[in-house]
This record gives sequence, structure tokens and C-alpha cells, in this order.
Amino acid sequence: MNNEFLLILLKITGISILTEFAISICKDSGESAIASKIDLGGKITIIGISIPIISALLESLLNLI
Repeated sequence: MNNEFLLILLKITGISILTEFAISICKDSGESAIASKIDLGGKITIIGISIPIISALLESLLNLI
């Protein structure tokens, strides 16, 4: 496993933890609309950060074919 991929996975883990924390605070405050926007933003950020891993996976799959 590449060290770059490990760093990306750690970033994704941190983003997901912070996002879930913010979502739970918003839901406890009764702001479910803001919570859903934070959830969407976290998912988009995670997908954006994971592009190098996805491209490496697709490249490996193409090499197998």
C-alpha cells in the first residue's frame, strides 16, 4: 500500500468523524436542514479527496483486462 493512499484514508476518516459530529450537533439543535447540507458537503469532499485512489483502482482493473 502506498503511503499517499494511507494519508488519504486518514484524511477521509477525519472528515467523516468531524462531519458526523457536526451533523449530530445540528440534529440535536433541531436544524435538520443544515444537517443534511453538512452531510452532502462531507460526502462530496470525501469523493473529491478519494479521486487518486479511485483512479489507481481503475488503472489496476484496466491492467488486468
